[in-house]
Amino acid sequence: MSSNEAPGEHVGNLIPMVTADDGRAYISADNVVALLRAIAETHRDLADHPDCDLRDGAASIDREADAISCRAIMWIH
Repeated sequence: MSSNEAPGEHVGNLIPMVTADDGRAYISADNVVALLRAIAETHRDLADHPDCDLRDGAASIDREADAISCRAIMWIH
């Protein structure tokens, strides 16, 4: 998979969010751990593909971060 190929569902779109007393969107520590494990699994999968490198992994992380950021903005507005 190259960094230009979009994966299916973003893990970041599946993580539950809550609104705290300060009005900001948060995710639980358990969900942060699950997200980090999903990132690690993606990197293990990419390691098996000779045409992939760390830039592909970084692009995947950026896409997930964008998905979470967009959801957080929508969550509080």
